[in-house]
Amino acid sequence: YVDFSDVGWNDWIVAPPGYHAFYCHGDCPFPLADHMNSTNHAIVQTLVNSVNANIPKACCVPTELSAISMLYLDENEKVVLKNYQDMVVEGCGKG
Repeated sequence: YVDFSDVGWNDWIVAPPGYHAFYCHGDCPFPLADHMNSTNHAIVQTLVNSVNANIPKACCVPTELSAISMLYLDENEKVVLKNYQDMVVEGCGKG
C-alpha cells in the first residue's frame, strides 16, 4: 500500500489517501514458459544467463498496468480530478 502521507504528498493530494500499487518480483528460470508473457529481450537474456552466469537472469516486471483517479490541489490551490495512467500493477511477466 502506498500511503501518500508516508512520502509527503498528503499536502497536495486530496484523495485518495493512498492506494494499492502492487508489484512484481522474482527472476526467470530457464527455459521460459509461455504463460510468463516474456519479452524477446527476456528470452535472450535468460538464454545468455544459462551459458554465462555473470549475465543476470531476466526478472519479473509489470506487463499490465491500470490507472487511478486522484483529486489534488494545483498550483492555484484549485481541486483537480485527474486520471493517472500506469499506477496499479494488474499483471506480471518476464522482462
